[in-house]
Amino acid sequence: MPNGQWYPPEWPVRIRALAAGEITAMTPRRAATVMLLRDGPAGPAVHMLRRRASMAFAAGAYAYPGGGVDPRDDDGTVGWAGPGRDVWARRLGVDAASAQAIVCAAVRETYEEAGVLLAGETAGTVVGDTTGDDWEADRDALAGHELSFADFLNRRGLVLRSDLLGAWARWITPEFEPRRYDTWFFVAALPPGQRTRNTSTEADRTVWIRPAEATEAYDRGELLMMPPTVATLRQLQSYGSAAEALAGSEGRDLTPVLATARMEGEELVLSWPGHEEFTKRVEPRPSEQKQSQSPSQSPSPSQSPSPSQSPSQGPSPSQGPRQSPGQTHTHTQTQTQTQTQTQTPSGGSR
Repeated sequence: MPNGQWYPPEWPVRIRALAAGEITAMTPRRAATVMLLRDGPAGPAVHMLRRRASMAFAAGAYAYPGGGVDPRDDDGTVGWAGPGRDVWARRLGVDAASAQAIVCAAVRETYEEAGVLLAGETAGTVVGDTTGDDWEADRDALAGHELSFADFLNRRGLVLRSDLLGAWARWITPEFEPRRYDTWFFVAALPPGQRTRNTSTEADRTVWIRPAEATEAYDRGELLMMPPTVATLRQLQSYGSAAEALAGSEGRDLTPVLATARMEGEELVLSWPGHEEFTKRVEPRPSEQKQSQSPSQSPSPSQSPSPSQSPSQGPSPSQGPRQSPGQTHTHTQTQTQTQTQTQTPSGGSR
């Protein structure tokens, strides 16, 4: 029985086009996503949203709140509490300014997409109810890029609580995807007095669901998800509370998950090292077999997209295209072509 792994049908074509030099890999943008947890009688549940069926990218897939880094997320005036920027820089493997931007993106996107704010008036407090009209006006201004996160916090006399976040994993979108993200996954507990709501324009529903229930539904093919989402849900299953998961994040390996693609004869094999369950073996369609047997034949547009084509592009983090951050980076190789690596971006935008 097929599971619910999201797999765009155009991927094999784009992988072959990248290997042939017909398209160019885009530099990934930095992004952050948060696995928001709350405790229940049967253990912690995680907050997830389902992308609208009308979305061009990953329509109907379940994901976590998150999005791309805003250029203003590294503003030095942002109120800050908890581990300092240098501490986060060492944890995330980036410089201090980038570390602040990534952490700010995680907190800001959680507020924009779920209405939950990991901030307080002091280093030991967290804001309560954030559902009032004045809060909603500020949230809309943030989502519309009319207000920076630093200005939002400073105007309300708040400090970002970086100690409420735990870094969990890092995944990078495949090289053959037209929109790519270098995404850090975080874990956090729902603050007392706050509640989630669907504030994303790209989601048609939100749910609180236990990680085990979500993965079982995925295994039955009932919930559509991308590999990073499934992998992190499986990792959360061993924790009995949100606090345990947050504590468990401290020792987690943040080495980026880099997918690989290779050709075995005429069969394309797409795999995620360390995550064998996501391996895909794709045989070429008849048209592709015919093409491979006629090397002098020019590929048709439908078979080999040009760099300007984006067959699966759609919303991405929160920067205009808004994508559920959490795909993988791919190093494409063939029997005659060496593996090519794309550098982690030094900057990103919404």
